[in-house]
Amino acid sequence: MGKILILIGLVLVVLGAILEFAPNIPLGRLPGDIRIERENFSFYFPITTCILISLILMLLGYLWNKVR
Repeated sequence: MGKILILIGLVLVVLGAILEFAPNIPLGRLPGDIRIERENFSFYFPITTCILISLILMLLGYLWNKVR
């Protein structure tokens, strides 16, 4: 269990560094993401980004289980 938590932490650090130093990655600005802006109100729901991240994590989990 400890090794898995360390691995998850390392993956999160790498993803955070990628998102910080590569602002041209369009995550959060994909077609299909919902953005509503009014005078005193703004709503943003990145549904396409959530689906894409979910698919990537599902693929990684599948590959992880295949290797083990």
